Amino acid sequence: MNNPFDYTPDAACDEAFALLVAELEKKRTSDNPDDINFYRELEGGKMIGVLVAADDSGRHHTLYAFSGQLGSGGFNHRGFVEPVFDYLHPEGYFKKKEREISEQNAVIRQFEEGEYAAALTLYDSVKARLDAVIAEFRERCRISRLERHIRRGESQVSATDDAEMIRQSQYEKAELRRKKAEAAALLEPYELKVREAKRQLEKMKMKRRHDSETLQNWLFNNFRLLNGRGESRSLSEIFAETAVKIPPTGAGECCAPKLLQAAYRRGWKPLSMAEYWFGKPKEGEIRIHGNHYPACRGRCLPVLTWMLRGIEVTPPPENAPTQFATEPPEILYQNNWFCVVNKPAGWLSVPGKESNTSIQQWLTEFYGEESEVKVAHRLDRDTSGLLIATFGSEAYRVMQRLFATREVSKTYVAELEGNYLEKGIPGEGRIDLPLSPDLLDRPRQRVDFENGKEAVTIYRFTGTADGRSRIIFHPLTGRTHQLRVHAASDSGLGMHISGDRLYGKKPCNGGRMHLHAQRVAFRFPIDGHDYCFESPCPF
Repeated sequence: MNNPFDYTPDAACDEAFALLVAELEKKRTSDNPDDINFYRELEGGKMIGVLVAADDSGRHHTLYAFSGQLGSGGFNHRGFVEPVFDYLHPEGYFKKKEREISEQNAVIRQFEEGEYAAALTLYDSVKARLDAVIAEFRERCRISRLERHIRRGESQVSATDDAEMIRQSQYEKAELRRKKAEAAALLEPYELKVREAKRQLEKMKMKRRHDSETLQNWLFNNFRLLNGRGESRSLSEIFAETAVKIPPTGAGECCAPKLLQAAYRRGWKPLSMAEYWFGKPKEGEIRIHGNHYPACRGRCLPVLTWMLRGIEVTPPPENAPTQFATEPPEILYQNNWFCVVNKPAGWLSVPGKESNTSIQQWLTEFYGEESEVKVAHRLDRDTSGLLIATFGSEAYRVMQRLFATREVSKTYVAELEGNYLEKGIPGEGRIDLPLSPDLLDRPRQRVDFENGKEAVTIYRFTGTADGRSRIIFHPLTGRTHQLRVHAASDSGLGMHISGDRLYGKKPCNGGRMHLHAQRVAFRFPIDGHDYCFESPCPF
């Protein structure tokens, strides 16, 4: 069976998905669609999975699944497989407990807005009145103190008058302390009511939190998944062996687990599987309608690793040979502090989980361990072009600072799928889209205006040919996948980089991504020289 994390759909899956899309469109446009909300939500963006399986007689069957829930049917809709665990039945344990927690929410909200808010309001009102009395007395003391200061400065003050002024000052200080103590005593019962209300509120919230965690644990313990050997294991047991320990929300509800579970329940052997995006991309994400995508790693990697035991699967990408890396790197320049490398597409910049050789390892072997050579920044594996490495810790810190303070000018050249003129995209401009990692589907990044980090790119188109647009990028920041996301996102240029397997369409011929780091320029503080390096575009 194909690896769900790195695959090209076979003809059977592509054909099955095309038939499903045609059937969905036929039903959507009929006079009496059976569930209009289902189709509307589907068009709003959903992952749809297809699984081809064989029964004991060798006959092939096709199964369909959608991720999560859809429309009024929730997990269940005609034509799609059942959920792994249908915990949404109105009279089931989960929904009953969920309703109880919802009732707790209502009680807590009513208490917060009622008794607790009233206690706070009364406390604040009394405190404000008492604070005003003390503030008024402080002001009288300030004026009295000022008058004494003036008297002492205008003329010679007799010993009697000076003693009287000292007594007056002492009296005012004592009176201020008395008024503060009186105010505190008057305020104490109101403060006690606030503390008691707060304790009661915290107790209610603690019970709600306990009930929520208990219900979540019940769900994880009862959400059981089969594997190819016929064994069963709960989500809690599966994720207990991972670093995160606790299953993320929605684990086991993606397409792939649903499809595999449905095949195992029917006694069928999975043969091939693919997941396709249907409809519009979700906010901030980059998805193309009809394009196939690998299973997400955050939710699905532990789950599918378990479920595919007993099934012969294509080796994972970590054990696959490096793609495109058929040519060695080239050192274009070196001095006492740094060197400039022309990185071919397919090479990692630094060592990763994969066994593929990285530029960092290659440079260490070339210069030797004693050189302390270290890559100062990174390029994506599928990006080619100029990469800077330093010798020694001082040069590394200096170069890192240059990149961090945006004192390194970088120029990339790329080819985008689509004609920018036909799409009405300005020939040049600025893209300012903050980015954050998709925590459940690394290494993908997403546009995130709320919590993302600043990412700015200046661009200029230079021509079109064969349905593609040539472009020059000048990134002002250096976020992960910045140029790829700014190109592909509908909030950016809306045209993915040719050959981009993550944000575009995987090329049928296995070609490389058309993104090249063409030029880099900077002033190096250690020797005070200006440097500029260029590498011809290889595509």
